[in-house]
Amino acid sequence: MSLDKATVAHIAALARIKVQDGDLERMAGELSHILTWIEQLNEVAADDVAPLASVVDTKLPLRKDEVTEGNQAADVIANAPSPAHGFFTVPKVVE
Repeated sequence: MSLDKATVAHIAALARIKVQDGDLERMAGELSHILTWIEQLNEVAADDVAPLASVVDTKLPLRKDEVTEGNQAADVIANAPSPAHGFFTVPKVVE
């Protein structure tokens, strides 16, 4: 797929990216090259391939779920700008 300078300028405007006029021709070539690669990938038969999160089958290390620094509510509330009765207070946003 071949892109022209007007299309690249339109894409840049949609993406809110400022592109100098002198760079439009170069970017048109680069984007056209990327779209050509995507077209080639679409030709690969991958209907029977399951989606992957990683190409390496790894297991995450697990740790025990245990409290290490508990009973510090007073220290946490001390950082609040305006605590009330042991709780954080927030401004009312809904009437």
